[in-house]
Amino acid sequence: MEKRIELERRARKVNQITELNLDNCRSTSIVGLTDEYTALESLSLINVGLTTLKGFPKLPNLKKLELSDNRISSGLNYLTTSPKLQYLNLSGNKIKDLETLKPLEEFKNLAVLDLFNNDATQVDNYREKIFKMLPSLNFLDGFDCNDEEVQSDGDDDDEVNGNDSDEEGVSGDEECDSDDSEEEDNGEVSLSEVYNDDLEEDNSDWEGGEGEGGEDDEDEDSDIDDADGDANESAASVKGAKDGEKAGDAESQARGKKRKHDG
Repeated sequence: MEKRIELERRARKVNQITELNLDNCRSTSIVGLTDEYTALESLSLINVGLTTLKGFPKLPNLKKLELSDNRISSGLNYLTTSPKLQYLNLSGNKIKDLETLKPLEEFKNLAVLDLFNNDATQVDNYREKIFKMLPSLNFLDGFDCNDEEVQSDGDDDDEVNGNDSDEEGVSGDEECDSDDSEEEDNGEVSLSEVYNDDLEEDNSDWEGGEGEGGEDDEDEDSDIDDADGDANESAASVKGAKDGEKAGDAESQARGKKRKHDG
C-alpha cells in the first residue's frame, strides 16, 4: 500500500491532495496513510483485502469513503476521526449485526450508507432500524426511507443532453412512417410510384428514338451511295470529254502536217 500511495501522490505535497484512489492495492491493514493528508476529501479502498480499520488516520475533511469488497467485520469506531463523512460504502464486507454499526451514530452528516451483501442486512426490519439509528441518513443501499431509488448522475446527464427529446423525435418519425403507409393503403399515389412511372416513360422514349434513328441512318447511307454514283458518272463524263478534245487536236495536227507535205 505504501508504494501505491507514493505512486498516486505524483510528487504533490501531502497536504494538497484532495482525492486518493488505492483500489486493489492488496493489504490487510492501513499502512502508509497518515494524518498529514489533511485536505483529503475522497478516499477509495475498494477490494484491498482489509480485515481491520486499525490505524485509520485522522482525516478532518474526508467526505467520501469507499470500503466495499473487503473483509471488515468490526472496528468502525476508527473512522470517527473523520467527522465530516457524508458517504460511506461498506458493501461486500463481513458485518453481521447492527450493533457493529453503532459507531456510525457519531457521523452527524452521514447521508449515504451502503451495506449491501453484508449479513446484517438479513436482520428483521433492518432498513427501519438503520434509518432510526442514523437520523441524517437519506439513502440506504441505494434507496431512501420510502424505498424510492436514488437518481444516478447518468439520468441527470441524459436529461441535460436532451436524450428525452431524441426519443420523442424517434416516435415522431415512426408516426410519419405509419401515416405514409396508411396513405398508400388508401390508394393514393406514392412518390416512389411516380418516380418509377417517369423512369419507364424515359426508357420507352429512348428505345423509340433509337429505332427512328436507325431508319434515318439507312436513308442517309442510301443517299450517300447515290451521291457517290452521280459523282463517279460526272467524273467519267469529264474525263471522256477531255480525251475527245485531245483526240481532235491530234487529228487536226496530223491533217495540217499532210497538207504541208503535199504543198
